[in-house]
Amino acid sequence: MLYSLPMVFVLAGAALYAVLAGADFGAGFWQLFAGHGEHGERVREYAHNSMGPVWEANHVWLIFVLTVFWTSYPKAFGSIASTLSVALFVAVIGITFRGATYAFRAGARSGRELGRIDTIFSLSSILTPFALGAAVGGIATNRVPVGNATGDLFSSWLNITSIFVGVLAVVSCAYLAAIYLAADAARDKHRALERDFRQRALGAGVVDGALAIGGLFLAGANRHALYHSLLTGRALPAVIVSFVAGLTTLALVFGRRYEPARYVGAVAVAAIIAGWALSRWPTILPGLTIHQAAAGHDTLVWVIVSVLVGGAILFPSLGLLFRLALAGRFTAVETEQESVGEGMAAATTGLPARAASACLIAGFGLLNIANASWAHAIGILCLFAFVLLAFGAMIFTALGPDPDLPEADLRSGKTPP
Repeated sequence: MLYSLPMVFVLAGAALYAVLAGADFGAGFWQLFAGHGEHGERVREYAHNSMGPVWEANHVWLIFVLTVFWTSYPKAFGSIASTLSVALFVAVIGITFRGATYAFRAGARSGRELGRIDTIFSLSSILTPFALGAAVGGIATNRVPVGNATGDLFSSWLNITSIFVGVLAVVSCAYLAAIYLAADAARDKHRALERDFRQRALGAGVVDGALAIGGLFLAGANRHALYHSLLTGRALPAVIVSFVAGLTTLALVFGRRYEPARYVGAVAVAAIIAGWALSRWPTILPGLTIHQAAAGHDTLVWVIVSVLVGGAILFPSLGLLFRLALAGRFTAVETEQESVGEGMAAATTGLPARAASACLIAGFGLLNIANASWAHAIGILCLFAFVLLAFGAMIFTALGPDPDLPEADLRSGKTPP
């Protein structure tokens, strides 16, 4: 279990990046295909403004995945990073150009200059998920062997299956973005934009589902082991969950129930990643299992402790950020900051905080000192308990409404006299 837990963290981070950053990439996709005229400009502006508060925070998950992966499984990371170096370099170029154009947009001096910046931004938003998806396709089809750059630098990710996975990644991003933007437009009562993004979400959802099903037939036509592993064994439930969640999301969007559609759509995308991981488990690369690729015992212990301790700090912060973003309450920043400060102070003095500290000490001791597998299992459970207790103590107090603040004032961001 000790050897596998960091990989679980990596896959969870990859799912979060696919769902959250994927929606940001998809917003860039819709900016490129917003159309002309006044309505097209409104679509571009709304997509840009909706992603503004959270786009940088979403890339935390990419950094998290890379850091945990190369620290915990250096041999596998080195093999992937070297063979897929071209694809990963293309993705980095896209992320860099995307961030630069986002910053430059505020300084555009003319409509023509703004149009060029938006075009570069949109193309980068398509290029990045395509390159990352193609890289995943190369791993899934066993085109990345163990060793330093032992695989082909181009055919490892520029092949029919990998290109298909890259296109699926782009369409999935556009699908998620359209759902989220429709929900935001409905919240802000922009009816024309809501109708527009709703139609885009339904269209992208149908294309995304067709591509996903077509991908299975493509893998089957090539007689690849991925086809059999996805449709049999432990990966099958994840495939079923993704299929059901995808249909449910389309039904929710059709019925204009956007808030639940946000989460069910995210489950559909995350289930695809789960199915891919389960189809290969416990193999990372051909002939290399998780246990064989794992770093030393002490390194894994420190990675697990660092992730869980960092999670207790990160999740409340991101929870507050997304709560404000989804509710459109950035005008109430002052009130929320005061509430968070009071919540943090209360969380450090109560029983949950003391219980969390005890679980942290026990978990660290059992993982770092004991050698028995049962002790490691208990240590991991203690660290999970630490995260839950610390997270609960902080997040519920920090994000809970002030009981002395009237609802009308809470919505307007005013503080009580």
